Amino acid sequence: MKIAIVCYPTFGGSGVVATELGLALSRRGHEVHFVTYKQPVRLETISSHIRFHEVNVPEYPLFHYQPYELALSSKLVNVVKNYGIELLHVHYAIPHAYAGYMTKKMLAEEQISLPMVTTLHGTDITLVGNHPFYKPAVTFSINHSDFVTSVSESLKEDTLKFFEVTKNIEVIPNFIDVAKFQHQSFTDCQRELMADEDEKIITHISNFRKVKRVDDVVNIFFEIQKKMKARLMMVGEGPQREVAENLVRELNIRDRVLFLGQSNEIDKILCFSDLFLLPSETESFGLAALEAMVHSVPVISSNTGGLPEVNIDGFSGFLHEVGDVQGMANSAISILEDPKRLEKFKKQALQAAEKYDINQIVPMYEDLYQRALVNA
Repeated sequence: MKIAIVCYPTFGGSGVVATELGLALSRRGHEVHFVTYKQPVRLETISSHIRFHEVNVPEYPLFHYQPYELALSSKLVNVVKNYGIELLHVHYAIPHAYAGYMTKKMLAEEQISLPMVTTLHGTDITLVGNHPFYKPAVTFSINHSDFVTSVSESLKEDTLKFFEVTKNIEVIPNFIDVAKFQHQSFTDCQRELMADEDEKIITHISNFRKVKRVDDVVNIFFEIQKKMKARLMMVGEGPQREVAENLVRELNIRDRVLFLGQSNEIDKILCFSDLFLLPSETESFGLAALEAMVHSVPVISSNTGGLPEVNIDGFSGFLHEVGDVQGMANSAISILEDPKRLEKFKKQALQAAEKYDINQIVPMYEDLYQRALVNA
Protein backbone atom coordinates (compact mmCIF):
# COMPACT_ATOMS: atom_id res chain seq x y z
CA MET A 1 0.00 0.00 0.00
CA LYS A 2 1.26 3.52 -0.79
CA ILE A 3 0.38 5.89 2.05
CA ALA A 4 0.97 9.63 2.49
CA ILE A 5 1.21 10.83 6.08
CA VAL A 6 0.77 14.48 7.02
CA CYS A 7 1.82 15.53 10.52
CA TYR A 8 3.66 18.15 12.53
CA PRO A 9 7.39 17.33 12.49
CA THR A 10 8.00 18.41 16.08
CA PHE A 11 8.68 16.79 19.46
CA GLY A 12 4.96 16.88 20.26
CA GLY A 13 3.00 13.68 20.80
CA SER A 14 1.05 13.75 17.53
CA GLY A 15 4.19 14.14 15.44
CA VAL A 16 5.97 11.37 17.33
CA VAL A 17 3.05 8.97 16.96
CA ALA A 18 2.60 9.74 13.26
CA THR A 19 6.30 9.22 12.59
CA GLU A 20 6.50 5.97 14.56
CA LEU A 21 3.37 4.74 12.77
CA GLY A 22 4.93 5.47 9.39
CA LEU A 23 8.15 3.71 10.34
CA ALA A 24 6.20 0.67 11.57
CA LEU A 25 4.14 0.56 8.37
CA SER A 26 7.31 0.71 6.26
CA ARG A 27 8.73 -2.26 8.17
CA ARG A 28 5.56 -4.15 7.31
CA GLY A 29 6.18 -3.58 3.59
CA HIS A 30 4.13 -0.44 2.91
CA GLU A 31 5.53 2.56 1.04
CA VAL A 32 5.19 5.63 3.28
CA HIS A 33 5.54 9.25 2.18
CA PHE A 34 5.80 11.94 4.86
CA VAL A 35 4.61 15.35 3.68
CA THR A 36 5.33 18.28 6.00
CA TYR A 37 7.38 21.48 6.27
CA LYS A 38 10.39 19.83 7.93
CA GLN A 39 11.73 16.30 8.34
CA PRO A 40 10.06 14.80 11.46
CA VAL A 41 12.40 14.63 14.47
CA ARG A 42 12.16 10.85 14.78
CA LEU A 43 12.50 10.17 11.07
CA GLU A 44 16.20 9.39 11.26
CA THR A 45 16.56 7.39 8.06
CA ILE A 46 15.07 7.54 4.62
CA SER A 47 14.80 4.21 2.78
CA SER A 48 13.18 2.73 -0.29
CA HIS A 49 10.00 2.34 1.76
CA ILE A 50 10.12 5.82 3.31
CA ARG A 51 10.18 9.16 1.54
CA PHE A 52 10.06 12.70 2.85
CA HIS A 53 8.56 15.56 0.85
CA GLU A 54 9.15 19.08 2.16
CA VAL A 55 6.39 21.64 1.88
CA ASN A 56 7.83 25.01 0.90
CA VAL A 57 5.68 28.09 1.42
CA PRO A 58 6.73 30.90 -0.95
CA GLU A 59 6.76 34.33 0.64
CA TYR A 60 4.84 37.09 -1.05
CA PRO A 61 4.39 40.66 0.29
CA LEU A 62 0.69 40.31 -0.49
CA PHE A 63 0.24 37.77 2.33
CA HIS A 64 0.47 38.94 5.93
CA TYR A 65 0.47 35.25 6.95
CA GLN A 66 1.82 32.75 4.43
CA PRO A 67 -0.91 30.25 3.33
CA TYR A 68 0.47 26.89 4.53
CA GLU A 69 -2.76 25.01 3.78
CA LEU A 70 -2.54 26.09 0.12
CA ALA A 71 1.10 25.01 -0.15
CA LEU A 72 0.39 21.72 1.60
CA SER A 73 -2.59 20.77 -0.56
CA SER A 74 -0.67 21.64 -3.74
CA LYS A 75 2.29 19.55 -2.59
CA LEU A 76 0.00 16.64 -1.75
CA VAL A 77 -1.54 16.72 -5.21
CA ASN A 78 1.91 16.49 -6.78
CA VAL A 79 3.03 13.67 -4.47
CA VAL A 80 -0.15 11.67 -5.09
CA LYS A 81 0.18 11.97 -8.86
CA ASN A 82 3.94 11.38 -9.01
CA TYR A 83 4.09 8.40 -6.64
CA GLY A 84 0.69 6.77 -7.07
CA ILE A 85 -0.40 7.36 -3.46
CA GLU A 86 -3.43 5.26 -2.59
CA LEU A 87 -4.41 6.70 0.78
CA LEU A 88 -3.90 9.89 2.78
CA HIS A 89 -3.57 9.82 6.58
CA VAL A 90 -3.59 13.24 8.24
CA HIS A 91 -2.82 13.84 11.89
CA TYR A 92 -4.59 16.88 13.39
CA ALA A 93 -7.88 18.22 12.11
CA ILE A 94 -6.50 21.66 11.29
CA PRO A 95 -4.84 22.56 9.11
CA HIS A 96 -4.11 19.05 7.86
CA ALA A 97 -7.59 17.59 7.34
CA TYR A 98 -8.69 20.89 5.83
CA ALA A 99 -5.78 20.77 3.35
CA GLY A 100 -6.48 17.08 2.77
CA TYR A 101 -10.05 17.82 1.75
CA MET A 102 -8.87 20.41 -0.78
CA THR A 103 -6.39 17.84 -2.09
CA LYS A 104 -9.19 15.31 -2.59
CA LYS A 105 -11.32 17.86 -4.47
CA MET A 106 -8.48 18.88 -6.79
CA LEU A 107 -7.66 15.25 -7.57
CA ALA A 108 -11.32 14.45 -8.17
CA GLU A 109 -11.24 16.92 -11.07
CA GLU A 110 -8.80 14.50 -12.71
CA GLN A 111 -10.84 11.40 -11.75
CA ILE A 112 -8.34 10.41 -9.07
CA SER A 113 -9.88 9.03 -5.88
CA LEU A 114 -7.95 9.48 -2.62
CA PRO A 115 -9.52 8.22 0.64
CA MET A 116 -8.53 10.27 3.69
CA VAL A 117 -8.17 9.10 7.28
CA THR A 118 -8.04 11.83 9.93
CA THR A 119 -6.61 11.15 13.38
CA LEU A 120 -7.59 13.52 16.18
CA HIS A 121 -4.90 13.94 18.83
CA GLY A 122 -6.31 16.41 21.34
CA THR A 123 -5.18 20.02 21.06
CA ASP A 124 -6.82 20.24 17.65
CA ILE A 125 -10.11 19.52 19.42
CA THR A 126 -9.95 20.64 23.05
CA LEU A 127 -7.96 23.88 22.69
CA VAL A 128 -7.59 25.18 19.14
CA GLY A 129 -10.50 23.50 17.42
CA ASN A 130 -13.11 24.52 19.97
CA HIS A 131 -12.32 28.22 19.47
CA PRO A 132 -15.31 29.90 17.75
CA PHE A 133 -13.00 31.18 15.01
CA TYR A 134 -11.91 27.65 13.96
CA LYS A 135 -14.90 25.56 14.99
CA PRO A 136 -16.75 25.62 11.61
CA ALA A 137 -13.57 24.60 9.73
CA VAL A 138 -12.79 21.79 12.18
CA THR A 139 -16.36 20.47 12.03
CA PHE A 140 -16.27 20.57 8.24
CA SER A 141 -12.88 18.81 8.09
CA ILE A 142 -13.97 15.99 10.40
CA ASN A 143 -17.27 15.40 8.63
CA HIS A 144 -15.62 15.35 5.19
CA SER A 145 -12.96 12.82 6.15
CA ASP A 146 -13.60 9.29 4.95
CA PHE A 147 -12.64 7.78 8.30
CA VAL A 148 -11.93 9.48 11.64
CA THR A 149 -10.00 8.11 14.60
CA SER A 150 -9.20 9.47 18.04
CA VAL A 151 -6.37 8.41 20.35
CA SER A 152 -8.62 7.82 23.38
CA GLU A 153 -12.22 7.28 24.42
CA SER A 154 -12.03 10.55 26.33
CA LEU A 155 -11.06 12.51 23.22
CA LYS A 156 -13.85 10.84 21.25
CA GLU A 157 -16.37 11.94 23.90
CA ASP A 158 -14.99 15.51 23.85
CA THR A 159 -15.20 15.66 20.06
CA LEU A 160 -18.82 14.52 20.04
CA LYS A 161 -19.61 17.02 22.80
CA PHE A 162 -17.92 20.04 21.20
CA PHE A 163 -18.77 19.50 17.53
CA GLU A 164 -21.75 18.49 15.42
CA VAL A 165 -20.04 15.39 14.08
CA THR A 166 -21.85 13.15 11.63
CA LYS A 167 -18.94 10.74 11.15
CA ASN A 168 -18.33 7.65 13.25
CA ILE A 169 -15.17 8.08 15.32
CA GLU A 170 -13.10 4.96 15.93
CA VAL A 171 -10.70 4.83 18.88
CA ILE A 172 -7.21 3.65 17.98
CA PRO A 173 -4.93 4.49 20.90
CA ASN A 174 -1.37 5.71 20.80
CA PHE A 175 1.26 3.02 21.04
CA ILE A 176 4.79 2.15 22.11
CA ASP A 177 7.36 -0.26 20.72
CA VAL A 178 7.86 -2.43 23.79
CA ALA A 179 10.58 -4.61 22.27
CA LYS A 180 12.69 -1.54 21.48
CA PHE A 181 13.17 -0.86 25.19
CA GLN A 182 13.83 -4.39 26.42
CA HIS A 183 17.48 -4.41 25.37
CA GLN A 184 18.85 -1.11 26.64
CA SER A 185 22.65 -0.86 26.70
CA PHE A 186 22.80 1.55 29.62
CA THR A 187 24.74 0.47 32.72
CA ASP A 188 23.99 1.24 36.35
CA CYS A 189 27.12 3.34 36.67
CA GLN A 190 25.71 5.83 34.16
CA ARG A 191 22.99 6.62 36.70
CA GLU A 192 25.63 8.55 38.64
CA LEU A 193 25.56 11.18 35.90
CA MET A 194 22.07 12.12 37.10
CA ALA A 195 22.03 11.49 40.85
CA ASP A 196 23.86 9.96 43.78
CA GLU A 197 23.27 6.31 44.59
CA ASP A 198 21.03 7.09 47.57
CA GLU A 199 18.87 9.65 45.70
CA LYS A 200 15.56 8.92 44.00
CA ILE A 201 15.16 10.28 40.47
CA ILE A 202 11.84 11.98 39.69
CA THR A 203 11.21 12.99 36.07
CA HIS A 204 8.86 15.26 34.14
CA ILE A 205 8.87 15.53 30.34
CA SER A 206 6.66 17.96 28.42
CA ASN A 207 6.50 21.00 26.17
CA PHE A 208 6.23 23.24 29.27
CA ARG A 209 2.96 24.80 28.23
CA LYS A 210 0.60 26.11 30.89
CA VAL A 211 -1.66 23.07 30.51
CA LYS A 212 1.19 20.87 31.83
CA ARG A 213 1.13 22.63 35.23
CA VAL A 214 4.90 22.58 35.68
CA ASP A 215 4.56 24.62 38.87
CA ASP A 216 2.65 21.65 40.33
CA VAL A 217 5.53 19.39 39.28
CA VAL A 218 7.97 21.52 41.25
CA ASN A 219 5.67 21.77 44.27
CA ILE A 220 5.08 18.00 44.31
CA PHE A 221 8.81 17.41 44.21
CA PHE A 222 9.33 19.97 46.98
CA GLU A 223 7.15 17.82 49.25
CA ILE A 224 8.90 14.61 48.19
CA GLN A 225 12.40 15.89 48.90
CA LYS A 226 11.36 16.80 52.44
CA LYS A 227 10.97 13.07 53.14
CA MET A 228 13.91 11.57 51.19
CA LYS A 229 16.94 12.37 49.11
CA ALA A 230 15.78 13.00 45.56
CA ARG A 231 16.48 14.87 42.33
CA LEU A 232 14.03 16.22 39.78
CA MET A 233 14.74 16.01 36.04
CA MET A 234 12.79 18.60 34.04
CA VAL A 235 13.00 17.68 30.36
CA GLY A 236 11.66 19.92 27.60
CA GLU A 237 11.28 23.52 26.55
CA GLY A 238 8.36 25.91 26.50
CA PRO A 239 6.83 29.13 27.80
CA GLN A 240 6.45 27.89 31.39
CA ARG A 241 10.07 26.86 31.88
CA GLU A 242 10.95 30.26 33.34
CA VAL A 243 8.01 29.94 35.75
CA ALA A 244 9.34 26.61 36.96
CA GLU A 245 12.89 27.90 37.26
CA ASN A 246 11.74 30.89 39.32
CA LEU A 247 9.75 28.62 41.64
CA VAL A 248 12.74 26.32 42.09
CA ARG A 249 14.82 29.32 43.09
CA GLU A 250 12.15 30.61 45.51
CA LEU A 251 11.92 27.18 47.18
CA ASN A 252 15.73 27.04 47.44
CA ILE A 253 16.02 23.63 45.75
CA ARG A 254 18.19 24.58 42.79
CA ASP A 255 20.80 22.00 43.77
CA ARG A 256 18.20 19.23 43.44
CA VAL A 257 16.52 20.19 40.15
CA LEU A 258 18.05 19.85 36.68
CA PHE A 259 16.53 21.56 33.64
CA LEU A 260 17.73 19.50 30.68
CA GLY A 261 15.90 21.23 27.82
CA GLN A 262 15.08 19.28 24.68
CA SER A 263 16.99 16.02 24.94
CA ASN A 264 17.79 13.19 22.57
CA GLU A 265 18.54 10.95 25.56
CA ILE A 266 14.99 10.47 26.81
CA ASP A 267 15.43 6.70 26.97
CA LYS A 268 18.49 7.00 29.20
CA ILE A 269 16.77 9.50 31.50
CA LEU A 270 13.70 7.30 31.88
CA CYS A 271 15.78 4.15 32.28
CA PHE A 272 17.21 5.51 35.53
CA SER A 273 14.06 7.27 36.74
CA ASP A 274 12.14 6.02 39.78
CA LEU A 275 8.95 8.03 39.27
CA PHE A 276 7.27 10.14 36.58
CA LEU A 277 5.09 13.19 37.31
CA LEU A 278 2.35 14.33 34.92
CA PRO A 279 -0.14 16.59 36.77
CA SER A 280 -1.56 18.11 33.56
CA GLU A 281 -4.72 20.19 33.29
CA THR A 282 -5.73 17.92 30.42
CA GLU A 283 -4.21 15.13 28.33
CA SER A 284 -6.00 13.58 25.37
CA PHE A 285 -3.98 10.40 25.87
CA GLY A 286 -0.78 10.80 27.90
CA LEU A 287 1.96 9.53 25.61
CA ALA A 288 4.66 10.81 27.97
CA ALA A 289 3.19 8.64 30.73
CA LEU A 290 3.17 5.60 28.44
CA GLU A 291 6.80 6.17 27.48
CA ALA A 292 7.70 6.30 31.18
CA MET A 293 5.74 3.13 31.93
CA VAL A 294 7.44 1.12 29.18
CA HIS A 295 10.70 1.94 30.97
CA SER A 296 9.17 0.49 34.16
CA VAL A 297 8.62 3.92 35.71
CA PRO A 298 5.42 4.33 37.78
CA VAL A 299 3.38 7.46 37.11
CA ILE A 300 1.71 9.99 39.38
CA SER A 301 -0.75 11.94 37.26
CA SER A 302 -3.96 13.87 37.20
CA ASN A 303 -7.13 11.92 36.36
CA THR A 304 -8.06 14.09 33.39
CA GLY A 305 -8.77 13.21 29.76
CA GLY A 306 -7.29 9.96 28.55
CA LEU A 307 -4.83 9.53 31.45
CA PRO A 308 -7.07 7.09 33.39
CA GLU A 309 -7.07 4.88 30.27
CA VAL A 310 -3.25 4.70 30.37
CA ASN A 311 -2.20 5.09 34.00
CA ILE A 312 -4.12 2.51 36.04
CA ASP A 313 -4.82 3.88 39.52
CA GLY A 314 -3.17 1.78 42.21
CA PHE A 315 -1.44 -0.44 39.65
CA SER A 316 0.91 1.51 37.34
CA GLY A 317 0.82 4.55 39.62
CA PHE A 318 -1.81 6.83 41.10
CA LEU A 319 -4.40 9.28 39.80
CA HIS A 320 -5.49 12.50 41.54
CA GLU A 321 -7.69 15.48 40.85
CA VAL A 322 -6.07 18.30 38.90
CA GLY A 323 -4.20 20.57 41.32
CA ASP A 324 -4.06 18.09 44.20
CA VAL A 325 -0.38 18.69 44.88
CA GLN A 326 -0.37 17.24 48.39
CA GLY A 327 -2.25 14.12 47.33
CA MET A 328 0.15 13.49 44.46
CA ALA A 329 3.12 14.06 46.75
CA ASN A 330 1.74 11.61 49.33
CA SER A 331 1.21 8.95 46.67
CA ALA A 332 4.71 9.51 45.32
CA ILE A 333 6.23 9.16 48.77
CA SER A 334 4.23 5.99 49.47
CA ILE A 335 5.75 4.36 46.38
CA LEU A 336 9.30 5.64 46.81
CA GLU A 337 9.82 5.07 50.51
CA ASP A 338 9.37 1.28 50.34
CA PRO A 339 11.86 -0.50 48.01
CA LYS A 340 9.63 -3.57 47.62
CA ARG A 341 6.60 -1.42 46.85
CA LEU A 342 8.61 0.60 44.32
CA GLU A 343 9.80 -2.56 42.59
CA LYS A 344 6.23 -3.88 42.44
CA PHE A 345 4.95 -0.67 40.85
CA LYS A 346 7.82 -0.66 38.36
CA LYS A 347 6.89 -4.15 37.14
CA GLN A 348 3.21 -3.26 36.99
CA ALA A 349 3.92 -0.05 35.04
CA LEU A 350 5.60 -2.08 32.31
CA GLN A 351 2.78 -4.62 32.38
CA ALA A 352 0.20 -1.86 31.85
CA ALA A 353 2.25 -0.39 28.98
CA GLU A 354 2.35 -3.69 27.12
CA LYS A 355 -1.35 -3.29 26.31
CA TYR A 356 -0.30 -0.50 23.94
CA ASP A 357 2.47 -2.38 22.15
CA ILE A 358 2.93 -1.28 18.56
CA ASN A 359 2.27 -4.81 17.30
CA GLN A 360 -1.22 -4.63 18.81
CA ILE A 361 -2.10 -1.20 17.41
CA VAL A 362 -0.62 -0.91 13.91
CA PRO A 363 -2.79 -3.77 12.53
CA MET A 364 -5.82 -1.72 13.61
CA TYR A 365 -4.67 1.07 11.27
CA GLU A 366 -3.98 -1.41 8.47
CA ASP A 367 -7.52 -2.77 8.80
CA LEU A 368 -8.89 0.77 8.68
CA TYR A 369 -6.85 1.56 5.56
CA GLN A 370 -8.20 -1.53 3.81
CA ARG A 371 -11.76 -0.52 4.59
CA ALA A 372 -11.05 2.99 3.32
CA LEU A 373 -9.72 1.65 0.04
CA VAL A 374 -12.70 -0.65 -0.43
CA ASN A 375 -15.09 2.26 0.14
CA ALA A 376 -13.19 4.70 -2.08
